Amino acid sequence: MFDKSSGANLSSEVSAEATRAVVQDFLAARLAGDTQRLVEIFADEVDWMLAENPGVPWIRPRRTGVECAAQFSELMEYTVPEDARASVDAFLVDGADAVLMGQVSGTVRATGKAFAGPFALRLTVEDGRIVRHHLYENSLSIAEACAPDQ
Repeated sequence: MFDKSSGANLSSEVSAEATRAVVQDFLAARLAGDTQRLVEIFADEVDWMLAENPGVPWIRPRRTGVECAAQFSELMEYTVPEDARASVDAFLVDGADAVLMGQVSGTVRATGKAFAGPFALRLTVEDGRIVRHHLYENSLSIAEACAPDQ
């Protein structure tokens, strides 16, 4: 749909607003640790991408909404929740796609070692649910924090 008076494409604006609302709901559920709500937000099948890192127990391939939501519980199991920090420096939305960029840090429970670094998260929303979750982060810092001292 095109609004002749403003020259704006209304369908992409509505889609961007809907995408922003779903992503904000995702962030709120993540912050609250509401795994059930995360299961509802993720689609039944998700294009999940996170660089494989065999030394990090919470980083593994996932495909279903239930598996994707479980990643957040697993992260809290293997890290010290009180030390977890994430900040979003940019939140960009273009139609069905959203990109969040920021900083993340935490401490691995088993080793007591800290990790930190930038991240970028690309999410795609269709029919009110997240169908794509691609996370780019400092996987080396996380792997080093998971490695026991030798």
